[in-house]
Amino acid sequence: MLRIETPARTDWPKIVESQGLLFHSIDGVPYWDEGAYYLFESAEVDAIEKATYRLNEMCLEAVEHVVKDRRLGELGIPEAYHGWVAWSWERDEHTIYGRFDLQFDGSGPAKLLEYNADTPTALLEAAVIQWFWSRDLLASAGIDPADGPFDQFNSIHERLIEAWKRVRHDLGGRAAFAAPGGALEDVMTVSYLRDTAIQAGLKTQFLDMEQIGWHAGRGTFTDLQERSIEILFKLYPWEWMLHEPFGRHLPLGRTHWLEPPWKMILSNKAILPILWELFPESPYLLRCGFEPIGSTYVSKPFYSREGADVTIVRDGQILAETPGDDEGPRVYQAFRPLPEFNGRHPVVGSWIVNGYACGVGLREDDGLITRNTSRFVPHLFRQSTAARPPILDPKRVPAKAEAARSTGDPLWDPWLDR
Repeated sequence: MLRIETPARTDWPKIVESQGLLFHSIDGVPYWDEGAYYLFESAEVDAIEKATYRLNEMCLEAVEHVVKDRRLGELGIPEAYHGWVAWSWERDEHTIYGRFDLQFDGSGPAKLLEYNADTPTALLEAAVIQWFWSRDLLASAGIDPADGPFDQFNSIHERLIEAWKRVRHDLGGRAAFAAPGGALEDVMTVSYLRDTAIQAGLKTQFLDMEQIGWHAGRGTFTDLQERSIEILFKLYPWEWMLHEPFGRHLPLGRTHWLEPPWKMILSNKAILPILWELFPESPYLLRCGFEPIGSTYVSKPFYSREGADVTIVRDGQILAETPGDDEGPRVYQAFRPLPEFNGRHPVVGSWIVNGYACGVGLREDDGLITRNTSRFVPHLFRQSTAARPPILDPKRVPAKAEAARSTGDPLWDPWLDR
């Protein structure tokens, strides 16, 4: 695993905007960073893939254990929803995706830091933006990905379409896609997912979360036209959903939710101590508990997001911490430092879509805690260590497609060429 510096493409902001990444910078500082990429060897990709499949298996076994042994309360799930969550699991309700955040440097097994099982972001960047970047890089170096020796571990887009085809076959109907209207990143991520569903043949619509209604007389959630919502994908955490005004109606409606209610079990960090309890010999887990572990550990709230309110303690002293005001229960995980490349610390986000380990996206930070401002950096892998890592030649980057249309609707189709 190497970090290779390379020139950025000329007019890269315009290029990524044309592909849907309108949030490529945060307060003028690039969030999408193509001034470097991470290079994996094929054996390292195999190791990440193997870890992802095993972690997914363990997580599903953990859900079965939590439901069977009635431990939902330990995860902070309100008692009023326990039966609904168990019912969702027992019905094997559909799941689309999840992202395992891993500590990995190529020198040993990948270690699970946390599982983003409900509302994982950085999907557009991983599935689309870095894929187009890789094609430009390789083309500028005169390399055909079909011939090797370089390619990208990335079939996320194709797996998403497969997942929606399965949803269409099993559930049919119209699918609504919802996100908080004021959150550009969430809107664009949901729009991309909606686009993959359209490619799979589903009829779709976009809704702001505030536009989801409840029709008491019919016992159903509705859209702005008072039509029943048969399938609803929401990029909105379940723990927030339960506390919305319509939250008490969730177990009563007939809507199929994506991600499904049983993902509540996996979408908070309380699952980490349970995983350790069930699989203490796993090479992919870090020791974790509900109480501090010795004098060196990482403390995280059950529902910490984007690295908020995380504290790293080493030898009883605070090594690093991020702001936050979560006063709820916490987990305490063994501290495994992220690898360092010239002062940058990457986390490998490994995606599982439709049951397949199908790609990675990397976020790096100057500190030890990955936060909402941490940069997304693309990657490649090579099949032969004798092959010299390619460097982008801006003069040889192929001409780009026209900029995305502005239609007033957050959906467009710059991804169809995949």
